[in-house]
Formats: sequence, structure tokens, C-alpha cells
Amino acid sequence: MDTVRIAVIGAGVIGLSTAVCISQLVPRCSVTVISDQFTPNTTSNVAAGMLIPHTYPDTPVPTQKQWFTETFRHLSAIAESAEAADAGVHLVSGLKECGGLLLTRRIEDLWELQPSFDIVVNCSGLGSRQLVGDSMISPVRGQVLQAQAPWVKHFIRDGSGLTYVYPGTSYVTLGGTRHKGDWNLSPDAELSREIFSRCCALEPSLRRASNIKEEVGLRPSRPEVRLQKEMLARGGQRLPVVHNYGHGSGGVSVHWGSALEATRLVMEWIHTLRTPATVSKL
Repeated sequence: MDTVRIAVIGAGVIGLSTAVCISQLVPRCSVTVISDQFTPNTTSNVAAGMLIPHTYPDTPVPTQKQWFTETFRHLSAIAESAEAADAGVHLVSGLKECGGLLLTRRIEDLWELQPSFDIVVNCSGLGSRQLVGDSMISPVRGQVLQAQAPWVKHFIRDGSGLTYVYPGTSYVTLGGTRHKGDWNLSPDAELSREIFSRCCALEPSLRRASNIKEEVGLRPSRPEVRLQKEMLARGGQRLPVVHNYGHGSGGVSVHWGSALEATRLVMEWIHTLRTPATVSKL
């Protein structure tokens, strides 16, 4: 096998970072990101993007620490580099620089990709509920406001983390909500007024903010991040898969660490594909 054809399903922070990581670290491979939505229409675009440790009850603590540490080091290196000003688009730009392709398409069945790709990496988030029948993943609805308030230079967060003011490069994110099991993507005007009131209590100057937009995102919540290999088999054919999804509200905080682990699993599959099957001699 010469070039290994790899499909990454999902274009949020997990999918794109995994695609970039594979492109950078795996020799002789081609990477195609396939998703029905790309920025600015992904859940990751709604996220405030703060690097805060997130707890996964069923994921070993040492593993969570490793993912967070690797992500922190990766982002720190970007922040200290000449590309720091463009860090907001680093993942998409990096993928293109590595020769990756972006394909807008909705995948209903992983087997759709079997004729064209050797390995599939599933980073579909909530989509995995239908795509691979994972009933353990469910939404945690988050509603935020994005406002123009360039004088706000520091983040503010209450003790529970439910109310927060996070300045970004283009706008300030005001939040938020955590509604488990809620699939509604339409903004709730009453919730928006409540969020704005709570945030103004923390930072009164926000009452002067302009161009306030309402945004809703569904966090892909799961007791344990699913980061593992699976070999699908049907009709005598096989399809190697790596799953990397279920990061909830912690995707930004562990994206590079989990991408590194997913890449290691991809390399294991490549080793399997490139190793001739052992033939028993009777």
C-alpha cells in the first residue's frame, strides 16, 4: 500500500485538529475532512474557546491530564509564534497547508466511505448518535450572546462557571446556559435577557455593548470520550475506524491531546494494513 486514504468526519475543533495532526505526523497519507457543516456553522464556532479543564467521569484522570497538558503546550506554542494573530483560523489553514481536502457532504453510514478511503476517523460529535448508534451521547444546550465590547480585555467568570464574560479577537462572548437533553437550536429571547442581565451584574460596562447576536450550540456530552479503534466488517469486507468524539464542553481544552491519541491509533491501523497477513504452514 502506497498512500493511505483517510477520511475524517466532522469539521468542529475535534475533527479539524485531528485532521491537521494526522496530516502533520503520518507519512504517505491523504486526508479529506467530510462534514455537512463547516465554519462558521459548527458547534465549535459558538464556543467561547477558553482553555479550562473539563471533567469526564468515566475517562481516567491521568488521560484527561495528558490531553489537557498536550493541548496547553500546543496552544502556547502558537501564541508565542509569528502566526499568533491568525490563531483563530489556524486549524483550517493548517489543514490546507498540509494538502488536506474539505468536502461538504452528509454521511449517513460509514460504509459509504469504504470504496474511496482506507481508514475512517469519526469525529462527528452528536452526529454519532445516528451515525454509529451511540445512545450514550446527548446534547447539553448552550445559549450565548456575542457582543461588540472592545474595551473588555479580561475574562470574568462566576463561581459556578454558568455566567461568564470571555473577550475574543472579534467579539465578547456572554454566557451562558447548560440544558441537558435539549435539542432546540433556536435562541430563546427570555434566556438572552437573563444572560445579559447576569453578565452586566459582573461587568456593568457591558450595557454599552453593541451588535449583540444570539447563538446556540449543542455540546456533544458523553460520560466518557470515545477514543478507540473499531474494525467494521460486512459481507467479507473490512473498514478500519478510529472514533474520537464526546468531548462535551471540553473540546477546545483537550482537542490537540485527543488528536494526538487518535493519530496514534490511525498509525496502528496503517501498520496493520501494510503488514502482510501471516500464512500458517501445515
